[in-house]
Order: sequence, then C-alpha cells, then structure tokens
Amino acid sequence: MKAYFQALRKLIAFSSGGILGALLAGGLGILFIAFQFGRGLIHLSYDLPYVVRPHIPIDQIVIVYMDDESHEKLKQPYLGSWDRSQTHARLLERLKADGAKAVVFDIVFSGASTNAAADAHFAQAIKDFGHVVLGADATRPFYGMQGVKAKQLNPPLEMLMDAAAALGTVGVYADQDLAVREHSSFSATDDLVRPLSWAAAELLEADTTKNASEWPKQRWVNYYGPPGHLPNVSYYRALDTNELAPGFFRNKVVFVGSRLLTKFSGERKDEYRSPYSFWLTKGEEELFMPGVEIQATMFVNLMRGDWLSRMSKFQEVNSIILLGLLFGFGLALLRPFFATVVAAIGVGVVATLAYALMTQTQYWFASMIVIVQILAAYLWSVVFNSVNLYVQKRLMTQSLSMYVSPAQVKQIIDRPDILKPGAVKQELSILFSDIANFTSMSEGMDSDQLAYLMNSYFEAAVTKCIHQTHGTVVKFIGDAIFAIWNAPEKQPDHHERACRGALLLRDETSAFKTSAKGLEVRTRVGVHCGVANVGNFGSSNRIDYTAIGENINLASRMEGLNKYVGTDVLITGDAEQAVRGRFVTRFLGRFRLKGFAKAVDVHELIALPEQAETSRPWRDAFAETLQAFREKKFDAAEAGFKRVLEIHPGDGPAKFYLKHLHELHVESLPADWSGEVELKEK
Repeated sequence: MKAYFQALRKLIAFSSGGILGALLAGGLGILFIAFQFGRGLIHLSYDLPYVVRPHIPIDQIVIVYMDDESHEKLKQPYLGSWDRSQTHARLLERLKADGAKAVVFDIVFSGASTNAAADAHFAQAIKDFGHVVLGADATRPFYGMQGVKAKQLNPPLEMLMDAAAALGTVGVYADQDLAVREHSSFSATDDLVRPLSWAAAELLEADTTKNASEWPKQRWVNYYGPPGHLPNVSYYRALDTNELAPGFFRNKVVFVGSRLLTKFSGERKDEYRSPYSFWLTKGEEELFMPGVEIQATMFVNLMRGDWLSRMSKFQEVNSIILLGLLFGFGLALLRPFFATVVAAIGVGVVATLAYALMTQTQYWFASMIVIVQILAAYLWSVVFNSVNLYVQKRLMTQSLSMYVSPAQVKQIIDRPDILKPGAVKQELSILFSDIANFTSMSEGMDSDQLAYLMNSYFEAAVTKCIHQTHGTVVKFIGDAIFAIWNAPEKQPDHHERACRGALLLRDETSAFKTSAKGLEVRTRVGVHCGVANVGNFGSSNRIDYTAIGENINLASRMEGLNKYVGTDVLITGDAEQAVRGRFVTRFLGRFRLKGFAKAVDVHELIALPEQAETSRPWRDAFAETLQAFREKKFDAAEAGFKRVLEIHPGDGPAKFYLKHLHELHVESLPADWSGEVELKEK
C-alpha cells in the first residue's frame, strides 16, 4: 500500500505540469474563439493558405475598368457621371457585337444625368443587350422605432432599372481590417436586396442560385489570385475595336467598375484588402483589390460552386479544445528535444491539414488558433521543464553538497548519467575514519552539545579535507566517515588525493575541541586502494550511491587497526606502493586481520615529503628494529623498540610491538614465520 501511494504521488507530481498545460492551451483556445481579440487569428487562418496556393486561371469573365487612364483618354470627369451615351451605351453595343454573354455594372446610376437623350440611349442599349445587371445601394435590414422591418434602397434611374434584366447591391461586407472574406448576404425573402454577384449568377441560371433558401448559409470568398489576376482591360480599350482582337468578349460575362486613385483627394475609391494584401505590395504600396474584382470573384464562386465554407462552430470549438488539451498535456511531459520535435510536427500537420482542406474540399477552420495553442503548450513545456529541472538541480545540489565537492557537484549535475542506476567495477581509493574514544567523550553531553560537536566535526572533516581533495562521501556511519576517490568522477591521481585527504583529516581535527569538556578530538583513518563495485544499490523504494566489496572491508579494517597499534593514519601496501616517494611513510609489518586469509602489508602515513627529515631518526630506528623482529632476533628487537621510544616518546607502534613480544609464544612459531602479526579482533 505504501508503494502504491508513493507511485500515485509521483504520478500526480509528474502529471501536474501536463494538467496545467492542458488547461492553459485549452482555455486559450476558448478565449480566442469566444472573444473579439481572437478575430485576428481567425482571419489569419483564412488568409495564410493563399500565400502558397497556386493561382487558378479564370476565363469566363472579363473586367472592364474605369481607371485613371480611361478618365483621361475619354475626357470624362473624375467627379460626376460619365456621358451615358458616349461611354456606357457604346460599350454595351460593342460587347453585344462581340458576343458577350452578360454585362454586370458595379455602378449605381442613381438619378437622371444632365442629358436626357443620353439616358434614353443607355436604357435602350440595356434593353437591346438583354442580360444586363445594374447596381444599387442598399442598407442592411433593420428594425425601426415602431418595430417594423425597414429598408433603404438607392436604386438606379427608373428607366434604366426597367430596362435591366436584374438588380443587385454593389456593397461588399468588409471586416474591421478592411479585408473582404465573406460573401455579401441578403434576406432570402426579399428579392430586392441581393448581392450583385448573386443577381448575375441567378440571371445566368446558376445551379447554386436556384434555391434562394440556401443563401443564409455562411459563404466565404474563394480568391483565385491576387489583385489584377482576373482578366481585365481598361475601359477606353474596350470601346476601341482596334485595340482588342475580334471575339475578345465572346461568351464572357463582363463586369464594369472603377479602379482609380482620384487626382483630387488621393483617396482610393471602392477598394478593399484581400488575403493577398498582407504579403503582396506594389512598390511601397499595399496591394488593394477593387470592389468590382471582388464582385466578379464571388460571381465565379457561385457559378463554379467552389466558394469556401467554414467548419461548423460545434466541430471547430470541440476540435480546438481537444487539440489544446492534448498538446498542452503531452508536451509538458516530454523532454525539451522531443517536445520541440512534437511541437514542430504538430504545427506542420495543422498547417498542412488547413491547406489541404481549403484547396481540396473548400473548407477552412481556425487553424492559427490551434497553432498558437501548440506554441503556447510548447512554451509552457519549456517553462515547466526548466523550472522542474532547476528545482531538481537545486535539490540534487543540496543533497550532493554533503557528499562531494562543489566542482564534483557541478560535473554530476551537468552529466547526470554518472549516477545512472547500476554498478561497475572500478579501481578506488577508499577511506574510513572514526573518532577515537567517542563513546567516553560523548558521555555527559546533552543532545544539543553532542549535535554541535558532530555537526562541527563533520563540517571540518568533509569541507576542508575530503571535498578539498575532490573525494566523495559515500555515507556517515555514526561518528565514522566512508569516502572514496575516482568515482563518480574519474581521477588518475586518486591515490594521492586520498592520502592527502587522510592527512588533512588528521591535522584539521586534531585541534578540534568539544565545547563541553575541552577535549581534543583524535581521528583514526584507514586508506586502501583496490577494485570495488560502485554505483546505485538498493530497492525500488530507495537507492543509495555506494561501493561494496572485499577491498571496502579492508579499508575499514585498516581504520580499526589504528586503535591497536597506536597510530592515526594507516594505509595498505597497495596504497603505499601507488604513492611511494610522494609521502613520508613507515612500514609497520604484516598483519593478519579478521576476515582475511592473507596477511596485509601495513604502513603508517606520516607526512608530506618536506617533513621527512624531522621524523627520519626514529623512522630509521623503527625500520631496523622491525627487521630484527621479523628475523626472530627478539632480544635485539626489544632493545630497539625501547630505543625508538627514547627518540620518539609515545610512539604507538613501538609500544604495540613491546607488548606483543611479551605475549608472543616463541616456541609455537612456525618455521617459516616472517614476523606476521595475527589479530583476532577487528
């Protein structure tokens, strides 16, 4: 049960970032859909596919532009009506003779001109052509003060309207950014208020206009190319039979409208933004699309039945919420590299899907909202994982700082694989230390005094001794310290580091006094070099970084041996051989330790080389005496050890051997005995 709750707690902690990411991405999608500030992303979802979509050729229409050049060449006014007889009537006669199918005027011929004969001529030309659609201005229906549905309509001159085959409103619906994206709409029950494009398509009996009840469905303009893409010609050229080849207008629907920049105001007339306006420019000018070209585009949409439809609100909202939750949750749980890959793939898939839907099925959806959701989820993933990594590093740093040096902490943090689960065989330098007479020293201390003693002692031992030589504290065992070198960080000089750490530990703590009794603290240290298994050991609930093996036990025995031979720092023969010439040592003999079948060479670690001369007299005397002992010259050995004590009073090994000589049963020694000392205790 405990393991279950621990696993559940880890799962909650692991998934918390995903839950928050899901709420962030999903909530962001809802906000963009529900509120006005999301309109820009929705519009961008519609606009962007046009950036890469190939232009679609259209040959069923021609636009005749009343442009600046035509004003000049035909000597017609910029402000006010053109001569309806000399221009519009002539144009209809020219188009009829050339075989045009229909003519759509994106112009409101409201009121009579100053030339009644010209109006009559134009009306007759309209009637003679037959398939002519005239424009009208109309407001959207609204409810008046009396609650009655009212309408304002500015129709063309009555004689012109009577001659025309159809009537349609010239206005288009533009968004706040002046871009036209939706088809102009009208009431299905009011045939006087209809878009010009619909009226023209209905006149030509387009299948899409046969059921007027279908119109209230939202339709979006399917642009075939940027401004100027649809076939077009200047008005003055359309009038001149010498300018265009015969049959240029045959079977074409001709749209007539303005495209000009007035010389008087510098303002654009009847021009709007399209999806292309946001990335195409003409010089330094933004590329606008004339209203008549938009009307012509909507007309072609109706004739071909290829207008764009938006995904239903229900489908769109659910898709946005679902994808937001999915990416928000999933990305937060991935590592930065995989999160980046998944986010990039997600953006690519959404963008590709949006493009495919628009080009292949004439559907579009708010893809940019989904892309922003993915990016927001990715940013949250980066933030969450960065914070999580920072917290983990802080916790790891705090935990490791008690065991390894700051430099090692940094290396482990930068390379966490160093502490990966499992173990390897590794040559180590192993150190064990213990406080001499700790039990008696701690008697009479209260808990606060004892805690202060131990904390101060470990602070000095670890920080100034082990960490200074880049050793790793494996664990604290009561008042004992277990440390290693050459793991987890590889150290070619680990033998020397361990021996330096041992001497520092001896010297730094020798003058350390307890606050209660003023007693000096004496630290006993044992060092051995050998191969051990090092790594992470433990159960599913707890794993410790440690080292195990026979050589670990041998180092511990060396520390314990100090108690019997009266020394502070003992090292094995293997350790002494590795650092020979770099430290002052003396050979103490061969000892049979408890739990080990073979005798071990034992050396005392005394000092650094620069301190060799001060200890040379008694070291040389001890070495000579120990040789006599090993050669069974026991009388000479006894005299020699006494002489060592005269030179170096209190020498622990000399006292040990004098005592050992008195306890030694000479008669029972084997013939091949070479001075080995057998200890039954630790």
